[in-house]
Amino acid sequence: MTLSKMTREEFAALDAADPLAPFRAEFELPEDVIYLDGNSLGPLPRIARERVAACVSEEWGNGLIRSWNDAGWIDLPKRVGSKIGALIGAEPDSVIGADSTSVNLFKCLSAALALRPDRTIIVSEKSNFPTDLYMAEGLSALLGGRHELRLVEDPSELPGALTDDVAVLMLTHVNYRTGYMHDMKAVTDAAHATGALTLWDLAHSAGAVPVNLTAANADFAVGCSYKYLNGGPGAPAFLYVAPRRQQDASQPLTGWFSHKTPFAFDHRFTPTDGIGKFLCGTPPVLAMTALDAAMDIWARVDMDAVRAKSVALTENFITLVEERCAGLGLMLASPRTPEHRGSQVSFAHENGYPVMQALIARGVIGDFRAPYLLRFGFTPLYTRFTDVWDAVEHLHDILESSNWDQPKFHARAAVT
Repeated sequence: MTLSKMTREEFAALDAADPLAPFRAEFELPEDVIYLDGNSLGPLPRIARERVAACVSEEWGNGLIRSWNDAGWIDLPKRVGSKIGALIGAEPDSVIGADSTSVNLFKCLSAALALRPDRTIIVSEKSNFPTDLYMAEGLSALLGGRHELRLVEDPSELPGALTDDVAVLMLTHVNYRTGYMHDMKAVTDAAHATGALTLWDLAHSAGAVPVNLTAANADFAVGCSYKYLNGGPGAPAFLYVAPRRQQDASQPLTGWFSHKTPFAFDHRFTPTDGIGKFLCGTPPVLAMTALDAAMDIWARVDMDAVRAKSVALTENFITLVEERCAGLGLMLASPRTPEHRGSQVSFAHENGYPVMQALIARGVIGDFRAPYLLRFGFTPLYTRFTDVWDAVEHLHDILESSNWDQPKFHARAAVT
């Protein structure tokens, strides 16, 4: 049966047969909302609400400072890191929860450059997430401007950019704009063949697609936890350092939590062993508690099932949009082949911003990326096949009726 002959009832049947469907009940989701923006901010896990409430009322309220020991607050960065590490195929004791993605990228990039002192090139993509490029620029300036940021326009240009003066290849695994997904192992192997190290940003990968850092032989990785991992707005990020790199790697933000004996209060810094040396300051306990709780959901998730449903959701969405919205100004900006696409789909439209605002006004929440991309995230733990069908129907109606062309939808908000 071709998709064009399918009905909403048949999409509902796909939901009924979905092995991941029970997970939807574990999240706070308004009944009148079709949420296709989990690639920007995941919804609230019910378990996180309960765990944070207990942390506030019991651990903080009654335990007070004793809870650093009695409630295990001191262990949260490693405990969260271990749970994330299991999800992204990392070796034991190679992932830590800490800081923001930007700060973690600064730490890892600094460590990687120090491991290749005779090389001066950092290779990345012009379409990489801007904060990654900004941090690389800032670090280069801090190091005296001797490092050059070499940016390619297209992934096909990467092999030619990997010359023998490249220190680090810094890439986002799944592109934030288009959803293009690199072959992590193949790209890592190509970088290693020239003597370069790899630094992967997993912000749009962790919890969205299967990741195996060990099998890919990655060197460093960073990522955020407030998107697919549902850790909450501004949740602590994470970083990965391959065990083979940990002894020689060092990072410049040598705060007291990366000290070998922080409560000895020595006036000289002595780094701790292993992944802990990539910590910096005191962890944010409430935010880390929410993330720790959210990660307990992922311990019960089969990522192969997540990927299978993700492909089905995105394939159906693309096909439906191109059938129902043909001739209405949309152009697919994401890879058409699922093996090159993460768990999001982007369509270009010359009036993308007001179109997205009109969708949001109807309760179909995606987001917009300048200058013209409508971006839709498909999060298999709670996105339904009927959500796909209904979202496309709203999109068709908004475009066909020009409902988007109202002053209130053109007014730009601070966050898009």
